[in-house]
Amino acid sequence: MCAPRRERARIVIPLKDDNPAERFPLVTIALVAANVLAFWWQVAGVGLEASVLRGGAIPYEILTFQDIEYRDVVPPPLTILTSMFLHGSIAHIGANMLTLWIFGNNVEDALGGARYLAFYLLSGVAAALSQTLASAVSGDVLTPMVGASGAIAGVLAAYLVLFPRHRILTFVLPIWFLRLPAGLFIAFWFGGQVLNAVFGSAGGVAVFAHIGGFVAGWVLLRVMGRRPTWRARRVSW
Repeated sequence: MCAPRRERARIVIPLKDDNPAERFPLVTIALVAANVLAFWWQVAGVGLEASVLRGGAIPYEILTFQDIEYRDVVPPPLTILTSMFLHGSIAHIGANMLTLWIFGNNVEDALGGARYLAFYLLSGVAAALSQTLASAVSGDVLTPMVGASGAIAGVLAAYLVLFPRHRILTFVLPIWFLRLPAGLFIAFWFGGQVLNAVFGSAGGVAVFAHIGGFVAGWVLLRVMGRRPTWRARRVSW
């Protein structure tokens, strides 16, 4: 079995935004906590490799509804859901949870808790299905997928629509700190995913999951709408 698809080391890292939430981000905190607890189970319980095989989303299993041989924690293709809470390393989960916290609390604020949870999970499902289809086309159907980044890509799409002018304090390797408009930061990130997909330079990263989750988030925001009492705050350049 090949190594799981996950994120490579980042050279552009968001640190914080200038956009405080109006409401307590209960769902975002719960999602972060669920991911951390799942990672603890991976490390202290069955081990990283075994947890990826048992809880990761394997394209072959999703397409055939068959468990290969690893006694999955849930029947396939429900591993799409478990894979969204598993990670391949401490750096992997750390980067994902930082990004979820920075962008997720504001998206939750705009959508409301129930809509936001549905939005997050549906974005993650769309991300896994996108990567599954891409894997089927390439013939790489045995590589498991893990990570929350597909669902988080949907959150980034929503943030881009809702808060494009808010600034993101960004660390750029090796030593630069920049305050970038959210629209620029997210467009740069998404453009990188598209280029990696087009030129085949993903290097084991599930870029089609990122693209699929982003597109799904863009569409879902328009379909589901925002909570009725939410009003966007105007931000000048």
